[in-house]
Amino acid sequence: MPREKDTYRFDHLARELISDFRNLPNEEPKSMQKRPVKDLGALMENLRVQYRIGIDSPEYVIREHWPEITGPLARYSHATTINPQGWLTVQVSHGVAREELRVHQKSILAKIKNLPGCAHVRGLNLRAG
Repeated sequence: MPREKDTYRFDHLARELISDFRNLPNEEPKSMQKRPVKDLGALMENLRVQYRIGIDSPEYVIREHWPEITGPLARYSHATTINPQGWLTVQVSHGVAREELRVHQKSILAKIKNLPGCAHVRGLNLRAG
């Protein structure tokens, strides 16, 4: 029958005595070392900026202005996400609306770039759906 692993931990004084006896350095294991304490206010501010809490994302701004940007084609399309390369994915319900959006792509892109926080959008990726 296999023997269970020893889970006993020595206290600090016992570890010091053992390390002195064996001529080993007395260092705490990495798992027992404490990390430095961070300021909660700075941490919360970093998280707020990182996850855009309370800040309108470019996708949200585009969705809010989508009817103004595309006109009557807004009923057949929906802006979804912007990928890291700056391409806006637009879901389009049928082929005719997709072709209309493709024809007016330059003017739509110009209107999008004029919106606050959306100047980095490089193009439209039109998807059926």
